[in-house]
Amino acid sequence: MIRLNCFFQANEGRAAEALEAAKALTKASLAQEGCIAYDVFESATRPGVLLICETWKDEATLAAHSNSAPFAKYVAVINGAGKMKIEKFDF
Repeated sequence: MIRLNCFFQANEGRAAEALEAAKALTKASLAQEGCIAYDVFESATRPGVLLICETWKDEATLAAHSNSAPFAKYVAVINGAGKMKIEKFDF
């Protein structure tokens, strides 16, 4: 399995937009084959900070997700609203 932890910091005034896109991406991703878990968390102490945690069956299902229309649509919004750092783990 593959785990991605995506840490996000929104630009000023863009947090709500990023959160809505992250929620939509979560819903679409959970319906995709090979998605084990997909969650978005909003920091209670740091405004505009999100954590998106993804677990995928294998590299092939993660690649399919990364090439999907919902991914392209919502990640474009998220990336336009701030900065993201991604950590990837195989387990």
